Amino acid sequence: MPSSPSAPQVSDRFPGPRREDCPWCGSARLRTRLRGPRAVALDECGACAHAFQNPRPAGDAPAPSGRSHRATARALAGLADPESWLDVGTGHGHFPQAAREFFPYTSFDGLDPTARVERALAEGRVEEAHRGLLTTPGVTDRLRARYDVVSLLHHLAHVPDPRAELRAALTVLRPGGHLVVESPAPDSAYAALLGPHWLPHRHAHLLPLPNLEAELSALGCTVTTTARVHQPQDLTETFPRPFHAPLRAATALDRLLTPLTRRTRFANTYRLVARKPGRF
Repeated sequence: MPSSPSAPQVSDRFPGPRREDCPWCGSARLRTRLRGPRAVALDECGACAHAFQNPRPAGDAPAPSGRSHRATARALAGLADPESWLDVGTGHGHFPQAAREFFPYTSFDGLDPTARVERALAEGRVEEAHRGLLTTPGVTDRLRARYDVVSLLHHLAHVPDPRAELRAALTVLRPGGHLVVESPAPDSAYAALLGPHWLPHRHAHLLPLPNLEAELSALGCTVTTTARVHQPQDLTETFPRPFHAPLRAATALDRLLTPLTRRTRFANTYRLVARKPGRF
């Protein structure tokens, strides 16, 4: 059942106050990672290396392309015949639509803080639509232990409290179920090369992979897979849309370099699959 239109939205659509501690570990050992144009003001925690926009600006960044949705679904095809799957931050439901090719017997639901999820339901991309975040009051109670797989694809980078959202994802997952996380890799060589023009530097949070692994381990989960993957967008996103010729050239170069990039430090994304303790 869709929630009310006042459901909380993703955090980097709305400005927030400056904070003096890390949103991941609470340490006050903050340092400047970068300052730049487009309201980029990124701090990094000296204790856990979590990076975040401080203060949080208004604005949002584009979602991954449909091409990357299909690549992600193909990479997850080894998951054993899940009956139910919740895609968190699903937007228009393009990932569930792509994943059906590899999981034809799986029921896909979508959760998103915007009305896009309702359009995904109307167009048949998801079977149930839920408005809000996992941390929205009442959501985890309604969906508790309901899903065999929960995917957080480029979602944790945009929520007010990524650690709480991660824990809530485990609440709606059945014992023995799988959690799938994709997130920008803050140690990508493109981050240093492009600085404030690197697309993920416009996100609310950059979560180091070791932090997620440690958190999931502390919660009793087993990390079964980690991988560096690449989305061909880094050079493309450095050019404003009116510059058509250099934009087309950058897009072509991004795609050309992807096969060479995905297994190097230039890879801009990591994927993690973890198993919740217990049995179905």
